[in-house]
Amino acid sequence: MATPTRIPLARAASSARRRYLVTESTRSFTATFVAVVLLAAFLSPMLRVTMTALKTDEQLTEPGAPLWPATPRTLTYEGEEYEVYEVPTETGVRELALFKKGRQESQFIDPANPDAEPITWQGSWRTLDRGWELAPAWSNFSRVWRLIDYPRLMFNTVALAVLSSIGVLSSCILVAYGFARFRIPGKGFLFTLLIATIFLPGAVTLIPTYTIFVKLGWVGTWLPLIVPTFFANAYDVFLLRQFFLTIPREMDEAAMMDGASPLRTLTSVILPQSWPAIIAVTIFHFVYAWNDFFGPLIYLSTRQDLIPISLGLARFSGIHDTEPTLIAAGTVLTLIIPVVIFIFTQRFLLQGVVLTGTGVEK
Repeated sequence: MATPTRIPLARAASSARRRYLVTESTRSFTATFVAVVLLAAFLSPMLRVTMTALKTDEQLTEPGAPLWPATPRTLTYEGEEYEVYEVPTETGVRELALFKKGRQESQFIDPANPDAEPITWQGSWRTLDRGWELAPAWSNFSRVWRLIDYPRLMFNTVALAVLSSIGVLSSCILVAYGFARFRIPGKGFLFTLLIATIFLPGAVTLIPTYTIFVKLGWVGTWLPLIVPTFFANAYDVFLLRQFFLTIPREMDEAAMMDGASPLRTLTSVILPQSWPAIIAVTIFHFVYAWNDFFGPLIYLSTRQDLIPISLGLARFSGIHDTEPTLIAAGTVLTLIIPVVIFIFTQRFLLQGVVLTGTGVEK
């Protein structure tokens, strides 16, 4: 008597499971579709710049040119070049070379069989679309490399980014370690005061800072861009402090029982477990220093041999404003190193950013 009851229940459970799987599949598909659309919208400017960098100036001014880098297709016939057009015929649209132009009818040659008789087509050839073939203009990058003195600009940019990143890490790690582990009178107030500097506009300190560097004779050198990084900043101190708070204090106490000093505890216990946060801070500052334009514009405008690539590319764009393909090629060259760094470190970057929000001081 129990079997007839179990069968409907099993069928109901199976039906409910199928509905659940369909619902979950729909949600997963919707989430993936939305993510792909947002990613495509975010990357579309970069894709457009890359496509522009691979085009020729003639393609940019040619009506009806495709979005991808291409050159008009031609056919060499009996020592002369003829333009290829997309011609509608009875068998479909075919790419034919315009042999003889006419108002009402024109003659075309089939590139696949140029020895055959010319094909007569009724209509105005001016209404036809040109035929295009893929032809990336890689020479744009070599021209930019020579015109902009790219190796020198790249060396200056990498040097500034690396040296300032060393300053940020060495100073911010020590300050964050102090706020995360030491019991200092007024520590809460000092930390609040540090975070409050985030709201201080850069324009307020610009003139006093510039005046100090002028008095020191540092204008025209890298020192104004490097030395301040050795005095920490609120953003990175907060990021590192929050991550240090996620590390159990018992590990510090165990190290101190073994005779480790606070500095030894930092280097042997805290830092080995903080690589996600350290990598995140390094990437944030490296990209900031790589893209910094205002600082070099103020302090290095009189030294062409010391300017980074951001300032060099801006000046190059002003000189070659009538050649957008070269400007786009220079932009793509500038993006290569930050993009490669992000691709290889994104896992640590995301982990460091996520875990910093879980730190609670005890």
